[in-house]
Amino acid sequence: MINILMIEDDSTIAFGVKYALEQEGFNIDICKDLESARNNIKEKEYSIILLDVMLPDGNGYDFCKEIRENNETPVIFLTACDEEVNIVMGLDIGGDDYMTKPFRVRELISRIKAVLRRKGIYSESKKVLKFGDLSIHTLEARVFKNGEEVFLTSIEYKLLLILIQNNNTVLSRSKILEKLWDITYDFVNDNTLTVYIKRLREKIEDNSADPKYILTVRGMGYKWNGSENNVSI
Repeated sequence: MINILMIEDDSTIAFGVKYALEQEGFNIDICKDLESARNNIKEKEYSIILLDVMLPDGNGYDFCKEIRENNETPVIFLTACDEEVNIVMGLDIGGDDYMTKPFRVRELISRIKAVLRRKGIYSESKKVLKFGDLSIHTLEARVFKNGEEVFLTSIEYKLLLILIQNNNTVLSRSKILEKLWDITYDFVNDNTLTVYIKRLREKIEDNSADPKYILTVRGMGYKWNGSENNVSI
């Protein structure tokens, strides 16, 4: 699974990009400032970073230099600074690409894929996630079990992707609700989440009372217990 970190303090832009990238099968985390971004990078490995220049606690240029001191994670600058000197500086200090706001999300997705292809991280041929008897066709948003299509509601499908994108990682109920909120802009409360987990299990598990994919970790939350046969995207 390709993890993307977006550092952007404009929530409207962040939510729009997050939704579009998750529809492409990417896993994306949003940070509104550099301090939280540093914490995320310490805890999780990212395939690419989308970086705003003007942030509440610093600027993206300095942060890119900081990143380059430790690793070669690709960086795409996203900024309203469209003067040539800013673009050249962004690329010279280690940026892999530079997009000025406002930008088209489809173009951003194409540029992300292009950078990842150059780094040998992404292949267009990989579009299906497979776990045992389950296959998730991310570009079509379709799920199959033993070759037969499983029909999920929009939130059920998004819940499935959230769990898969955090394979073998325990997610608290509050974290799942937070991610569902970011994606759907609809309020999904704690009781409703229990219902969605139950319905999703009934559709994808051989025995929903004894699940093999969506496990309950008592007192902590849920985790996806999937051994990936042919990981894609």
